[in-house]
Amino acid sequence: MKAISFLFTLVLFISFDGYTQRRNRKPVPPTQVLKDSTFHGLKWRNIGPFRGGRSVASSGVVGQPMTYYMGTTGGGIWKTVDDGITWKNVSDGFLKTGTVGAIAVSESNPNIVVAGMGEHAARGVMTSMGDGVYKSTDGGKTWKHIGLDETRHISDVIIDPTHPDIIFVAAQGAQYGPSTQRGIFRSTNGGDSWEKVLSVDENTGASSLSMDMTNPLILYAAMWQHRRYPWTMESGGASSGLYKSVDGGSTWKPMKEGLPEEFGKAGISVSRANPERVFAVIEAEGKKGGVYRSDDAGKKWTQINSNRINIARSWYYMEIFADPQNENIVYVLNAPVTKSIDGGKSFTPLPTPHGDNHHLWINPNDNSKMINSNDGGANVSNNAGKSWSSQKNQPTSQFYRVITDNLVPYNVYGGQQDNSAIAIASRTNDNGIDWKDWYSVAGCESAYLAFDPDNPEVVFGGCYQGIIEKWVKASNEGKPIKEYPELGLGKVPKDFKFRYNWNAPIISSPHDRNTIYHAGNVVFRTSDAGQSWEVISPDLTRNQLEKQGLGGGPYTNEGAGGENYNTLMYLVESPHEKGVLYAGSDDGLVHITKDGGQNWENITPPNLAEGIINSIEVSPHDPATAYMAVMRYKFMDLKPYVFKTNDYGQTWTKITNGFTNKHTFVRAVREDKKQKGLLYAGTETGLYISFDDGMNWQQFQLNLPVVPINDLMIQDNDLVVATAGRSFWILDDLGAIQGSKGVGNALHIFKPKNTYRLFGQSPEKLPPGLGQNPKQGVTLDYFLPKKADSLKLTLEVLQNGEVIRTYTNSKPKDFKTWPGGPPKPAVLPSKKGYNRFTWDFRKEAIPAIDKVFVFGNYNGARVAPGTYSLRMTLENETVETEVIILPNPKLQASQAAYMEQQQVLGQIEESLHGMHEAVNQMRSAKAQLKAYGKLLKDKAAAEELVQLGDSLVKRISAWEEKLIQPKQKTFQDVINFNNQLNADFMHLKGFVDVAEPQVTTGVKERLRDLLDQWKTFEKEKNALVQTEMTKYNNKYKELQLPAILLDD
Repeated sequence: MKAISFLFTLVLFISFDGYTQRRNRKPVPPTQVLKDSTFHGLKWRNIGPFRGGRSVASSGVVGQPMTYYMGTTGGGIWKTVDDGITWKNVSDGFLKTGTVGAIAVSESNPNIVVAGMGEHAARGVMTSMGDGVYKSTDGGKTWKHIGLDETRHISDVIIDPTHPDIIFVAAQGAQYGPSTQRGIFRSTNGGDSWEKVLSVDENTGASSLSMDMTNPLILYAAMWQHRRYPWTMESGGASSGLYKSVDGGSTWKPMKEGLPEEFGKAGISVSRANPERVFAVIEAEGKKGGVYRSDDAGKKWTQINSNRINIARSWYYMEIFADPQNENIVYVLNAPVTKSIDGGKSFTPLPTPHGDNHHLWINPNDNSKMINSNDGGANVSNNAGKSWSSQKNQPTSQFYRVITDNLVPYNVYGGQQDNSAIAIASRTNDNGIDWKDWYSVAGCESAYLAFDPDNPEVVFGGCYQGIIEKWVKASNEGKPIKEYPELGLGKVPKDFKFRYNWNAPIISSPHDRNTIYHAGNVVFRTSDAGQSWEVISPDLTRNQLEKQGLGGGPYTNEGAGGENYNTLMYLVESPHEKGVLYAGSDDGLVHITKDGGQNWENITPPNLAEGIINSIEVSPHDPATAYMAVMRYKFMDLKPYVFKTNDYGQTWTKITNGFTNKHTFVRAVREDKKQKGLLYAGTETGLYISFDDGMNWQQFQLNLPVVPINDLMIQDNDLVVATAGRSFWILDDLGAIQGSKGVGNALHIFKPKNTYRLFGQSPEKLPPGLGQNPKQGVTLDYFLPKKADSLKLTLEVLQNGEVIRTYTNSKPKDFKTWPGGPPKPAVLPSKKGYNRFTWDFRKEAIPAIDKVFVFGNYNGARVAPGTYSLRMTLENETVETEVIILPNPKLQASQAAYMEQQQVLGQIEESLHGMHEAVNQMRSAKAQLKAYGKLLKDKAAAEELVQLGDSLVKRISAWEEKLIQPKQKTFQDVINFNNQLNADFMHLKGFVDVAEPQVTTGVKERLRDLLDQWKTFEKEKNALVQTEMTKYNNKYKELQLPAILLDD
């Protein structure tokens, strides 16, 4: 163990003075204020994975048996109309917080949907609060906030089955402190106003609410005395209890007979099949906990089952649901779901797609139809739980951290809450990012991940209780390498040799990728892949023994590791200087070592109260500068805390001006790698940006949904974010943001980043279940000082000074489309502000032949790697830049191979251009011949001319039919009708216009044959023009026919 520096006291004094001076300064006026709407052309894309994250709320729709709603933790509200086959988010753009605790649909008016915000499964990690209640009156299309802003966590919402303006909300209330905004609330006017109708005290909220749907005046409520601390969960006490109302919630009476005198969390449910029967699942001391039943509407209660499977981890579960059609069937949700068919006397497990279960809605008209919410999302059953719909269609994963490798394309890594740690492709050469494009790696749900980013074949990943695993991709095998492998589950943290955070840091050294660091309450280091570890620090936490006891009480302990306290939460090594490490703890301390752990110095900002040091960013531009994000939400403090140091932590400046929303406490801060002072902050509700080194912040959401952002990373000039509820998102190419300072108010085109020649599609309408690819090609950003829809805007792509592709902002008026026809020309966006457009690597499209189906496509060929000029013109103003297209590094190909590929493609396209233009010319001539023939057919003097014309039409048709096949109308017609020469060229083009450039000998041989055939037909066409058409024209002149002929 190394000693902390004796300069601690002096450093604190100096730091306090520096901090005070900076803290009292007035914010510097912003150097730049750009609304995110100005950057309308920039769009985030969701890459997935489509593997559901936690849901604690769901509901079906009476009368619409295939329609369901799912409320997610962080990810908003989703709707399915096909029994869970596909899900669509219906709340983006309306909610101000993303976590849903309860959702209900009116039985009398299915257009009315009410959602209570804030998760009611009171986790100590990955749990977000809400901002009250939202209501939709159009089946989820739009949402309106209707109050109860400060309730924070809502466990139930019930809508009166006959009077939808009567709504009840069970507010569990704040997790981490006292609050008066908890209890049962009622609205009788659809949410316009609320009254609290049941309240016990400021520490007791409503954990469950049930209504007698046969008599809506009767309600049952479970009130829960509870309080979370960062180090323990208090669940239960004298204030917990069950209550009943018989007058629509106006008055309540406690129910006590047969119940434990004191208890913890409870769930309650009245049977719709027999309203005299009420079930409760209760957390209580010893054998008193279990399932209770009343057969006289709550007057007397009897414990009928004490199996601990139904009450384990009570603070997290304790949900019970009576079957609406059979009074003897009841379900208890825990890990797992259990089902009783004998009135609760005995239970058997009911398998669900995920083990941790939180909610169940059963169709009152058909008890075989239900929806279950759990830690893997929501799933629908049409056979009473014998089988369930998939959760592999919900992009609602919660990720703790994000890290990427340096491969091309790069992969994104993270640990998904209550699932596995994964690696997922940032893009593919397919239509999107599918299940085949990601895989599990080391560690588990709470993993930090570390590896050599240039060669990520060995991954180190963490798990709760300090578990660390080495995983080898080649063998797909993992090995536990924890420093001191004691079993931590259920134990008191102060008795551990080492204490670890649920999300314990693991990093690889940027200076030596064989060096791996792991952090508990001390910092560990290994240089032999975990075979041995050395401790390189003393305890870097407050080490408060009174906060290292049982993780839960008074009835149920919690020992999975989420309540471990006085642990290290963040660790980073400077990219500039080997051995310079910062360590941040979950109790608010920051330390630095400049000598690889020999000595550590406490550099905590003065007067910083206990909180989570959730991220420390060493500036990519200055080794002495670092940024730090601190969270204090576990102390009922939702304010943002972001600090900056320019002197290795000797002094700190608080930089939080501009974080204005209630729930914008900051989780992570990163500095742009190219633009010094350009900062990105992930907050509880989305992304913020600062253009002036943190002096001023502004929201920068664009199309990113409202969701907690746990972590950010910049890779290949893309911004990658890990969300707590919407999986991974990427903002491609930050060039426009980085260069926005120098734009002014003139036409400007930004130099695109060096772009790899990677293929892949990004359909406008993405198929369900796919993460989104970027568009194939060069991403080009440009600034327009004014709306240019009515002005002419042109983009030209040049190669060696020659224009090879032109785009405009004009929509083609005469464009025709048909099956197998040409693609619709892309149109340049021309809004005021920052626009984005993608050149797809291709040259101009091949001319089309009207109504001709082609076996292939009309797209121009993709260009080779190289440097290309980009020229943009707005009216008379022109700006230029260039882009470098790089070869795909996974392909072993020389530049000579690319040049040969281009040469072959050029010959094919030149032939197709000539062929299609020739066919179009001859079709035009044929149309004229037919028209003249029709007009002259009854004129005796023109009989010979008409015969010449008819003969020429036939010869042109015979010539054309050898080049194209007009009978083909769909793709299967290529089997029924012979393909002709243009199809052969198109087919060959498809063999050549591929990622790997080497042209095969077979292609070269086939091309020679096709070129010979085309030369023959070209000669035939020229002969027709020079001989037969000349003869026809001469005859026409001889007859001295007028230029304009009128029909008789």
